[in-house]
Amino acid sequence: MLFPGFRHSAIATAGTTIDTLVGGQGPALLLLHGHPQTRACWHKVAPALAQHFTVVLTDLRGYGDSGKPDGGENHIGYSKRLMAQDQVEVMRHLGFPRFQVAGHDRGGRVVHRMLLDHPDAVERAAVLDIAPTATMYASANMEFAMRYVWWFFLAQAAPLPEKLIGANLEFYLRHHIDKQNKTPGAITAQAYAEYRRCYTEETLHAVCEDYRAAATIDLAHDAADSERRIQSPLLVLWGKQGVVGNTYDVLETWREKSMNGLVQGRALSCGHYLPEEAPDEVLQEFLQFFRSA
Repeated sequence: MLFPGFRHSAIATAGTTIDTLVGGQGPALLLLHGHPQTRACWHKVAPALAQHFTVVLTDLRGYGDSGKPDGGENHIGYSKRLMAQDQVEVMRHLGFPRFQVAGHDRGGRVVHRMLLDHPDAVERAAVLDIAPTATMYASANMEFAMRYVWWFFLAQAAPLPEKLIGANLEFYLRHHIDKQNKTPGAITAQAYAEYRRCYTEETLHAVCEDYRAAATIDLAHDAADSERRIQSPLLVLWGKQGVVGNTYDVLETWREKSMNGLVQGRALSCGHYLPEEAPDEVLQEFLQFFRSA
């Protein structure tokens, strides 16, 4: 088992069902994963965090064992607004109207929207290996497009990416993970088996809807909120060997989105998968930043 002692439940939200694990005790800390992974990406840090926090691990809508609703008009079903709403409802269901949260990759984008839509719910937040979505699209050049090809390929109209990737899901999943992992052996066989179990054709379609939403309705929401600023303290971590860290002044991109003096962070010695490539550093940063009492 990746999370021994954690309690499982499937929690109904207004839009879907979110598969959830809860472990430990203390202040609530919600951990959100990215693509192409599941909550299993936190398996190296969550047990240690559970000694200080009530750790909540969820699969985002469309991923893992959570529900995979229809994307709907303009892919609204996978807007970060609705994905963030899911998570706030989960935390309220668990008795945590206010909580701390960390998100890696797509989960970090959900956290960003959560900070804007639900500022009263989030005490402190961390985002791992991302710059803001609108910033990344606005500054995209050929080098970025070649290195982050899935941003543009997965967002193509259905069913093109679903058909092409679906012809060999195993190859795509392995290639995607290996391309961004810079620490050999960091993705354990047990964790990879969980990612592969969950990476089905149904998940693939939901993933594409997630990326289509990011290129359409999420940008519309971001534009509408261009003057709003994050009000919670924000920890920003990124991989020294990753695309984001080598393309952007990551801290500055988040300072532009936040109230003055609320952003801190640094690069870690790894690639994209911080919780698996550099778990000790992530754990140290989380314990220093998040409030455990």
